[in-house]
Amino acid sequence: MNSATPGTPGTPAMPPDHPSTTASAPAADSFARLPLAATTLANLEQLGYRSMTPIQSAALPLALAGHDLIAQAKTGSGKTAAYALPLLARLDPKRFDTQAMVLCPTRELADQVAGEIRRLARGEGNVKVLSLCGGTPIRGQTASLEHGAHVVVGTPGRIMDHLERGSLKVDSLNALVLDEADRMLDMGFFDDIATVARKCPTKRQTLLFSATYPEGIARLSRQFMREPKEVKLLAAHAATKIRQRFYEVRETERLHAVSLLLNHYRPVSTLAFCNTKQQCRDLVDVLRGQGFNVLELHGDLEQRDRDQVLIQFANRSCSVLVATDLAARGLDITQLEAVINVDIAQDPEVHIHRIGRTGRADEEGWALSLASLEEMPRVARIEELQRMECKWHPLASLTPASAQPLLPPMITLQILGGRKEKIRPGDVLGALTGEAGFPAAQVGKINVTEFSTYVAVDRDIGRKVASRLSAGRIKGKSVKARLME
Repeated sequence: MNSATPGTPGTPAMPPDHPSTTASAPAADSFARLPLAATTLANLEQLGYRSMTPIQSAALPLALAGHDLIAQAKTGSGKTAAYALPLLARLDPKRFDTQAMVLCPTRELADQVAGEIRRLARGEGNVKVLSLCGGTPIRGQTASLEHGAHVVVGTPGRIMDHLERGSLKVDSLNALVLDEADRMLDMGFFDDIATVARKCPTKRQTLLFSATYPEGIARLSRQFMREPKEVKLLAAHAATKIRQRFYEVRETERLHAVSLLLNHYRPVSTLAFCNTKQQCRDLVDVLRGQGFNVLELHGDLEQRDRDQVLIQFANRSCSVLVATDLAARGLDITQLEAVINVDIAQDPEVHIHRIGRTGRADEEGWALSLASLEEMPRVARIEELQRMECKWHPLASLTPASAQPLLPPMITLQILGGRKEKIRPGDVLGALTGEAGFPAAQVGKINVTEFSTYVAVDRDIGRKVASRLSAGRIKGKSVKARLME
């Protein structure tokens, strides 16, 4: 396996990545040095892509040169553009054949990736990007495929379904991307990925992106990649962006210690990581019993429940999301004030991946970790990877910062009716700010799904909004709205 070694480390606009022995992180530099079309460069400028992140600077020259590539980088490092720009550069918009495919572990990530590729493709002409995921009717996807798609983004199972039905043709495919490959392997998708890869033309470019490097990645590369170049960028988060603190706990006080952290630091949004689903359930019971607004995310949830949990948390209408690593991978939540490691991750790279969810862009964040004596060897491995000592604080130093309960600033309403009823976000915003008379500043995110629409509003007007929506109309039709609490 070949190894790419980019230039010298620099200071990117995003939190700096620490180069592994495989590759050193170059200084953030201009997209203009890449062999990209002038229209693409103009679009990047318009989208605010001022300079390349370390993973983009390391991966893009190799991918644009046509090499197969294994790239290891954390979520939020700009990896979508690192593979989207090369596959878009090779597209012929005049041919409505499927020329590129991106496999993702979850529908949430696939939708996010598809949206970003559409934005990046604005300078390429009329490029059609189609999302193919489970959890939605296959008939509508099949109808969309009949009209052609240049790029398909989807989950392995649903992509495989379309290949077996013959509704997805890949004869003209020249690029296959595996995004968050390690998580797809964790979820048991190796055989599905293998099946999809075998059905694709052998003369294609394969780009594999992963946050960690389990054994399955090497197996995939041996089977389906041609002399791949390798770029590894392991995150060492800036101390000024992510403030880490460790607290030693006895096992009997671990769950109660989470509430002490929440009352002391009072973050608006917190992602609390547990190593097991049972620990998630136990923590949720403890926090709810103490009056916290908390939701859980793990592999036992149905897709519909999972979607609603993610919407509420992204809407800032839930204070704490308790999750396992497997369930939380692929989430891209902005404005996350704190990450709590309820248990110390067994793999130090997973710890780095966890805490990198906070302190994004220009924000700062807390990374708070609880560790028992038995977990100290894991903490030592984290120190070794980060090349810095952990800062320890006593539990006794945690005191409530306020007597008021910690409540999220927003509340989410569910409106019965979505894309099937041709509802758009603008219709909901218009109904709220027009006839209902609420200021636009009190309305947050609006998510329109197939059958439902979710809107976040200031917590103190939630009941009024639900009442007025249910008494009013959207697009001339009566609707029902309920608060999600």
